[in-house]
Amino acid sequence: MNASEVMDPNPTTLKPEDTIERAAKYIMQKRYRNLPIVDDDGCYIGMFGVNCLLKHVIPKAVFIDHGLENVSFIHESLEELYQRFSNVKDLPISLCMNKEVETVKPDTPLTETLLLLYKSKTSIPVLEEGSCKLLGMVSYWDIGKSIMNREQVDA
Repeated sequence: MNASEVMDPNPTTLKPEDTIERAAKYIMQKRYRNLPIVDDDGCYIGMFGVNCLLKHVIPKAVFIDHGLENVSFIHESLEELYQRFSNVKDLPISLCMNKEVETVKPDTPLTETLLLLYKSKTSIPVLEEGSCKLLGMVSYWDIGKSIMNREQVDA
């Protein structure tokens, strides 16, 4: 088996100019951890993830280099978190696009794809051989569904 046999061939995608609010709605509605970002030609350019949302609602003091090691004394309300979200919700997702996510080709062996999924802890974009065109995504859900469906075939 290979990556193309377990990928979702129709993943939800975002455009670089989409807003953080739009991406957040997709993430919350579908319970995604991250979503691929493609240009107008369907070329994969990066990922937008839930960590971007967290980074923008957590108090900035938490991220100061060599700063706070213990934040248990900071007590936040949902209103304060929402206010921080409101400050960035209309900004484009390109603000925190992750371009470091490794990709696979459709014929990448399943075990290699699984290992990459395990190590990266993020869904894996499947790109057309020799191009940047996004063909699909491999996620924990896709793997789990494929394994569970196999159980039904064997029964």
